[in-house]
Amino acid sequence: MTPLIRKLLGMNWVLVGLSIGLCILGIIAVYSASAFRDDALSQSYWHKQAVWVGAGIVVFMVTSLIDYRWVKWAALPMYLLSIVLVILTYTKLGEEHGGAKCWLRLPGMTFQPSQMAVIAGVLTVALFLSQFRKLHPMMKLVFTGAIIGGPMLLILKQPDVGMTLVWVPVIMSMLLLSGLPKRYIISLLLIAVSAVPVLIRFLLKPYQYKRILAFIDPAIDPTGSAWAINQSLIAIGSGGFSGKGFMATGTQVEQGFIPGTTVHTDYIFTAIGEQFGFIGGVVLIALFAVLLLACLVTAHQAADELGLLITIGIAAQVFFHVYQNIGMTISLMPITGLPLPLISYGGTFLVMVMFGLGLVNSVWIHRKALPA
Repeated sequence: MTPLIRKLLGMNWVLVGLSIGLCILGIIAVYSASAFRDDALSQSYWHKQAVWVGAGIVVFMVTSLIDYRWVKWAALPMYLLSIVLVILTYTKLGEEHGGAKCWLRLPGMTFQPSQMAVIAGVLTVALFLSQFRKLHPMMKLVFTGAIIGGPMLLILKQPDVGMTLVWVPVIMSMLLLSGLPKRYIISLLLIAVSAVPVLIRFLLKPYQYKRILAFIDPAIDPTGSAWAINQSLIAIGSGGFSGKGFMATGTQVEQGFIPGTTVHTDYIFTAIGEQFGFIGGVVLIALFAVLLLACLVTAHQAADELGLLITIGIAAQVFFHVYQNIGMTISLMPITGLPLPLISYGGTFLVMVMFGLGLVNSVWIHRKALPA
């Protein structure tokens, strides 16, 4: 049996099946959320999503078959490249979407480099923590802070608060699994909580501040900043237990009460909840839960600390995106504009998530030394 065949047979097929299955569900969800629109652009979203899913599957399979230890050579170049790309968003190449200049336009495509920066940060921090295991905890914090501080500040200045917040649970989980004493983690969490009022008061733009107020009291501006969240609650609530049906007419989504520019991205779960109800929402959350469980099992079986930290970092990123995206559509979290992994429309994020999951699959495949 050749090494390639052995790797193909040794994949984590739960992870493979759920990753591809969620991508297919994402195409269906994007179609059901955007096909109501009369303009050709909206009706083409699901076609573009299907193309990106194909590209994502290729990236996933290729990354799975390559030994994840190549990160030792690729992490730093990818990290530096991502910082350069984030900096370029401040130039004429940058585009503003949703009040944040976080998109980069290149010939033939646009993408969000902050999403690449998070993955690159995970790989770089994982490499650092695995190589310097015996370093003093305070020095670990200092050097980790130096690694993530630059990208976080650049992303926050765009300002993309959602992508900035993603770093917190990702890095915290990696530090905890690297053996950092819990007292350091608790201290960092207390500092972060204490910094929230300062962030809200001095760093947020007016529209972002209004989003926080709308989250606290959705009735404060029902026709303005609280419009989207109120309509999302109405849509999900009207779906009831079993939903109104796939592509049902007379719904909040079909009538355009959910903003057409975000219903297929930020508010994709709203469309799912309205059309498929409580059952559809629970099934989707359960699929993500099993996906995360497969990641945790992989982390437990990892051959070394590098594989463990990479897997935990990717799992924490997926978890926070799922929690934040679904939470903001049901008023459990403030609106930050984070997409739902593998489900929301968007090529950059889908490919980067599939790349990350491919690394997790590679950790599983190479959890044991392959015979020569």
